[in-house]
Amino acid sequence: MRKYVGSSTMAVALALVPWKSLFAQNAGIQAGAQAIQQASADLQAYFEPVTTLVYIIAALVGMFGGFRIYSRWQNGENDVQKNAIGWVGAVLFLLAISAVLQAVFFM
Repeated sequence: MRKYVGSSTMAVALALVPWKSLFAQNAGIQAGAQAIQQASADLQAYFEPVTTLVYIIAALVGMFGGFRIYSRWQNGENDVQKNAIGWVGAVLFLLAISAVLQAVFFM
């Protein structure tokens, strides 16, 4: 009976293949985690300017809505109250978005 030295080496090499792929996946996972942390830091850097922009948009919508509702009220049109509730709801929605986004992304 002949013993092949190469066969035992091959068995050891085949036994180590899954470990090598496991370590390769670990490096990929760490790279992905670093990418997610970088994206989170970028998102936090942009959050305050976007919040300020949302407040400015809410103020403009509120002023435009107030002028529009005042002019309709002065003209004696019907459904002024329904329009006022709609505009107030739109402004409150814009203001609530910043609080909800902060609670979702930064808590």
